[in-house]
Amino acid sequence: MRALTHGEIFRPKPVRSVGRWISRFFLTVGTLAVGYVAFTLLDAWFYQADETRKFEQARQAVKRASTESPASPLLPVVLSAPARVPEHRATARSGPPWGRIKISSIGFSSMILEGVDHETLRRGVGHIPGTALPGEPGNIALAGHRDTFFRALRNIKKDDEITLETLDGSYRYRVDLIQIVAPDQTGVLDNSGEPTLTLVTCYPFSFVGAAPQRYIVRARRISE
Repeated sequence: MRALTHGEIFRPKPVRSVGRWISRFFLTVGTLAVGYVAFTLLDAWFYQADETRKFEQARQAVKRASTESPASPLLPVVLSAPARVPEHRATARSGPPWGRIKISSIGFSSMILEGVDHETLRRGVGHIPGTALPGEPGNIALAGHRDTFFRALRNIKKDDEITLETLDGSYRYRVDLIQIVAPDQTGVLDNSGEPTLTLVTCYPFSFVGAAPQRYIVRARRISE
């Protein structure tokens, strides 16, 4: 019987080598996935912080300008666009966030951007094109991801108050309906005869993968 050489005794077994390769592969994939999630969350956080700061500065500028006399040089700069069309309506067509949604009862706040594409919803709440804007008659529809910005909606309740803030003023709404619908039930976005706000996100909140339903929050404008 031939004795094993030193090299044969310590030579790695093929199965063990394949196992190590597979382990390293999945470790690398997992690390990249965690890194991507961390990057997107940080990017969204910094974006929200920066846009919130700009929004507050713009609101303060409008407030200061509104207290100046008509002869003030500030007025043509700050109020020339709203004089033709409300500021948030002009901004909604150009891209940057045009307002902010706040729901104090669930500790939620987010800047509102125009559109519902992946890049938009990754950074904030999106206004569904074709629906009304604050100050217009009809149904304002906003969408958000269930695992990021609109995850807080799982705690919202009937009669909770929602505020939409724009450079032209604030608009208050009270929740009157919470329902779960199928994705093809787009009637929830239809126009209405009174100022309405509709929030849309996927459901269930804890579902892994493409969620099969939609979570709808409808609110009516509160008369000032």
